[in-house]
Amino acid sequence: MAIVNRSLPSHAQDNLGVATPAHSTVVRVLAVDDERAASKLLSMMLCPPDYSCATAASGEDALVALQRERFDAVISDLEMPGMSGLELLARVRQAHPHVAFLVTTGVDDVDVSVRAMRNGADDYLVKPLSENAVLASLERALHKRHLEQQVENYRLRLEEMVADRTVQLREALEQIERSYEVTLQALGAAIDLRDNETAGHSQRVCRYSLEIARALGWSDKQLNNLAQGAYLHDIGKLGIPDGILLKPGPLSPDERTMMQRHVEIGFNLVADIPFLAGAAEIILTHHERYNGSGYPCGLKGNDILPSSRIFAIADSFDAITSDRPYRRASPFESGREIIRNCSGTQFDPQAVEAFLSIDQDTWPLIANDQRHVSRKSAEARRVVDAQEAVLNTPAQDA
Repeated sequence: MAIVNRSLPSHAQDNLGVATPAHSTVVRVLAVDDERAASKLLSMMLCPPDYSCATAASGEDALVALQRERFDAVISDLEMPGMSGLELLARVRQAHPHVAFLVTTGVDDVDVSVRAMRNGADDYLVKPLSENAVLASLERALHKRHLEQQVENYRLRLEEMVADRTVQLREALEQIERSYEVTLQALGAAIDLRDNETAGHSQRVCRYSLEIARALGWSDKQLNNLAQGAYLHDIGKLGIPDGILLKPGPLSPDERTMMQRHVEIGFNLVADIPFLAGAAEIILTHHERYNGSGYPCGLKGNDILPSSRIFAIADSFDAITSDRPYRRASPFESGREIIRNCSGTQFDPQAVEAFLSIDQDTWPLIANDQRHVSRKSAEARRVVDAQEAVLNTPAQDA
C-alpha cells in the first residue's frame, strides 16, 4: 500500500475549499483510495469540462474534505488502513445523504461490495477500473440521487403545503368558533331582554359557571360546552307567553307548569344542531336538583350532568344577588352562605366546595363588569330607538 496521500491533481487543487457555483453543471467527485495510482487514474478519467475530481488518501481525509466543500459523488476503495470503505459509507450516508457513493474493489471482494450496496452504496466497480464502466456507473448513481432529491424536495414541499393549509384551516375554525361565541352571546343577551329584570343574566351565570369549572380543573372543551349551555340556558323562554313570563306576581299552578316547559322548548330548539349538543343537555337539565326535587325529570345526584350541577349553583347565586320585582338583591356574602347551606340538598357538594374555594371578591367583580356592559348596551338601544322614532315621524308642512 502507498503512504497516505493528501495531494490533489493539478486541475483540482485550486478548487479545494471553494464551493462550485450553484449554476455550474460540473460534477464534483471525491476519489478516496490509499493507493495513489488508483486515485490518479480516477482523476484522469473524471476531468474537465464535465467533471472535477479531488482525492483523499483515507476515510478520515475524505470526511474533512466533505466538510470543507460540496461534492456530488464519492468513489471509495473498500480496503483501506484505518477507516474502511464501509465505515466511510456509513458516515457519509449519515451526514451527506444525497451524495452518490460508489465503491471500488478487487475481484475477490464482490461479496463485500454487495454488502456495501445493501448498506447504502449506489454501485460497485471492480478493479482494474474501466473508464466506460466508471462513467456509466457514476451517471446512473447521480441520476438515482437526483431523482431521490426531487422526491425529497417534493415531500418537503408537500409537508410545507400541508402545514400551511393546516394553519389556515385552524385559523378558519377559530374564526368560526369566535363567530359562534359572539352569536351565542348576542342570543343570550336577546333572551335576557325579554325580561328587563334579568338583563345581563346569561353573561353573568356563564362567567360564574366557568370560574367554578376551572376550580374543578375542567378542560377547554368542557369549558366551551358549559359556556354554550350557560348562554342559551333560557332560550326556551322565547316560547313562553309574555303574560306568564312578565307577570309581576306569583304564578298559578298552571302558569308554573307552563313556565317549567321552557327547558323542554329550549332543548327542542337546539337538539338538532350538532355543535350545540353539549349545550342542549344543559338547557334541558339546568333546573334539576341534587336531591331529586328539580324538573323536568326529577334527576338525582350523579344522574345530573356535571355541567348542570355547576350551572345550578351559578344560576341560583345570580338570582340571589340580583334585584327582582319581588325583592332586592342579597349581598354576595349572603349568597355564598345560602349556597353553602344547600350543599347536598339542592346542590352537588363537590361543586359547592369548588365554589366556596374561589376568592369571594371574584363574584362582585364579575357582576359589576357585566352590569356595566349591560347598561352601555341599554343606553345604546335607547339612542337607536330615539333616532328611529325621529326618522319615522311624518314631516309637517311649513
